[in-house]
Amino acid sequence: MSESATTSAKTPVDFWFDPLCPWAWMTSRWVLEVEKVRDIEVRWHIMSLAVLNEDKLDTLPDEYREMLATKAWKPVRVVTAAWQKHGADVLGPLYTALGTRIHNNGEGPTVEAVAGALADVGLPADLIDYADQEDFEFDAELRASHKEGIEKVGQEVGTPVIAVPGADGEQIAFFGPVVTPAPKGEAAARLWDGTLAVASVPGFYEIKRTRTVGPDFSNL
Repeated sequence: MSESATTSAKTPVDFWFDPLCPWAWMTSRWVLEVEKVRDIEVRWHIMSLAVLNEDKLDTLPDEYREMLATKAWKPVRVVTAAWQKHGADVLGPLYTALGTRIHNNGEGPTVEAVAGALADVGLPADLIDYADQEDFEFDAELRASHKEGIEKVGQEVGTPVIAVPGADGEQIAFFGPVVTPAPKGEAAARLWDGTLAVASVPGFYEIKRTRTVGPDFSNL
C-alpha cells in the first residue's frame, strides 16, 4: 500500500484550540499520543477565548476580563496570521512550540514567548507584528474558524473542541475531554475509545467528575 493511501485511510480529527488555554494544551498532547496508537490524523484549527467572551465581558470576573483584554488576543492573532500566510500545515508545529513555551516552560503568553515560538519552527520573525494589530488583517478568517468550531458544541463551552466523523456520516463533536496529566500509550487510546463511545450516543449531553488537580494558571 502506498504512503498516500495509508494517510488517506486515517480518520480525520479536527481540533480547535486557543494557544492561551492550558486545558486545551493538555488535551492536544493527549490527542497526539492517540495519533501514535490509533489510525487518526489531527487537523488543527483556531478558536479564540477572546472572541467567545467579547459579548459577555460585563458578566466575567475582573481578573478573567483583564486577562482576555491584555493576553488573549496577541498569540491567537499571530497564529492566525501564520496560518493565512503560510498554510494550515504550520498550525500543529507552531502550536506545539507556543504551548511548550507558554505552559510547559512557564513563559506565559508574552510577546517574547510568541516570538520565540516563531523562531523555533522557522517562521518569519515579522509575524510578531500582528500581535498588536488591533485592526487585525485576518480578523474575518479568525472569526470564521472560531465560529465553525464553537457552533458544533454550543456557546456555553470553550476550548478545546474536537470533531470526528460519525458512523452515519455526520460529525460527532464535543468539548474536551479535560484531562491532566495527558495519558500516554494504551491509556491514551482507552480514553479516546471511551470518549468516542460516549459522544456518539444520541442525546448524550454531559459528564463530569470531581477535579482534585489542575494546571498551574500562575503564568497566564
